[in-house]
Amino acid sequence: MLFNSYIFIFLFLPLTLLGYFGLNHFQKYRAALAFLLLMSLLFTGYANIYYPAILMASIVINYGIAIFLQKEALRHKKLLLCLGIVLNAGTLLFLKYYNFFTDNINLVFKAGLPLLKLILPLGISFYTFQQISCLVDSYKGQWGDYSLLEYGVYVSFFPKLSQGPIAYHSELIPQLRDRAGRRINYENMCRGLYAFALGLAKKVLIADSLAKVVNIGYGNIPALNSPSAGLVMICYSLQIYFDFSGYCDMAYGLGYMFNLKLPINFNSPYKSRSVSEFWERWHMTLTRFFTRYVYIPLGGSRCGRLKTYRNILIVFLVSGLWHGANWTFVLWGLLHGIVKVIERAAGSAFHQKTTDDRLCQPSLCSIKIPGFLRIGFTFLLVTAAWSLFRADSIKDAGMLWMQLFHGGPGGIYAPITDQFHEIVEISFLYRAGLGGVITSHPWLPLTVFTAAALIGCFTMKNTQEKTESMVLSVRKMLTVVVLLFWSILSLSEISAFLYTNF
Repeated sequence: MLFNSYIFIFLFLPLTLLGYFGLNHFQKYRAALAFLLLMSLLFTGYANIYYPAILMASIVINYGIAIFLQKEALRHKKLLLCLGIVLNAGTLLFLKYYNFFTDNINLVFKAGLPLLKLILPLGISFYTFQQISCLVDSYKGQWGDYSLLEYGVYVSFFPKLSQGPIAYHSELIPQLRDRAGRRINYENMCRGLYAFALGLAKKVLIADSLAKVVNIGYGNIPALNSPSAGLVMICYSLQIYFDFSGYCDMAYGLGYMFNLKLPINFNSPYKSRSVSEFWERWHMTLTRFFTRYVYIPLGGSRCGRLKTYRNILIVFLVSGLWHGANWTFVLWGLLHGIVKVIERAAGSAFHQKTTDDRLCQPSLCSIKIPGFLRIGFTFLLVTAAWSLFRADSIKDAGMLWMQLFHGGPGGIYAPITDQFHEIVEISFLYRAGLGGVITSHPWLPLTVFTAAALIGCFTMKNTQEKTESMVLSVRKMLTVVVLLFWSILSLSEISAFLYTNF
């Protein structure tokens, strides 16, 4: 089920809020948690009836392992931990990457191994990582006295299920136990609705509009001239920004509605002054997870400079492969890792020796270059790498770069502007009497739209800042009403979030 769908907005969300707070009102705490777990399972089972069964099996098995890891007298605890991690990671690897590796083995060795029709359950990457973190914490004695019901709600809580954030048990379960959070908090409800409305608008009005341009461009790469290729690359950079930002805003807002504050996962990443800072702002909880459970166990930055660079490259290769079973994602991760190593090497000349184990520090941020130049250069690097992320193959990405530099001058590829003109807002401009201007300058609406989206990325506060500092007022209420009304009217085509695939 998608946040940007009629069934979620008009049926699922109201019923879940009414049921959860209604049961809590009658002091049926366990029943309220059971209801929230059930609704989260319905959320994941909307697309496939097998998904809830897989999720519940994962919850029960991991909870059992975590309970055993708490026992002081248990022998071979490390072996049990390793088995738990292998079970989780192995299941994810098999479902997500079996066909990818089999296809490559067949290609190289002519092996003829069969490909399987496997299903990839919604959110499996995210709830697998969360449960691995729980097993490690239980092994270290950092696990709470949680019931299976509390643990199940923590793992399956629907706002964070499909795309994160990757929350730790210590961040969410204590909030579920807070008695004050069991009552409707109308201020939190308003803040949550505000964040949800902003996120829905980002997804529906901006990301989905840009998707029309991107799909045409990447589907017709040989036909693009240089300006069109550059525009398509920038539009995808903006599409994935507003798509993921929109989801994070909606998830954050939904958490607020249930009096649960989810960890921030998106912090205006295009304001970053280096690729290192970008990864401190983009999918922040994923970076946090890889730092804590991959980078530091490999030795972090404590094993000398060369091993530190090796560890960074390993983490980014893992991150790239995690995003998708395609060599484009592997190369995308490797490019980010190489730039990070270069930044780290250059930054080391401006820092004293440090034992800091944060993956993204130090960096070129310390070099005295004007801020706007660093921000612009980082945006160009990230946008260039996104072309690999979006392309169906490395060959297609290379072809797009060839068109960028050798496609020649000219106007914007006509099918791109024609497709963009089909959005509802352009139809409104036609009816408002601007049809002549649009017809004579077909590139103008898309150019203005793209420029406005870019300016917003670099200048506007992120939604979390707006939500937490928000003062309830009539103006804010009108903003929410207008954005929700406008976005819902534009839901003629329900599109999935990009990160749902990962």
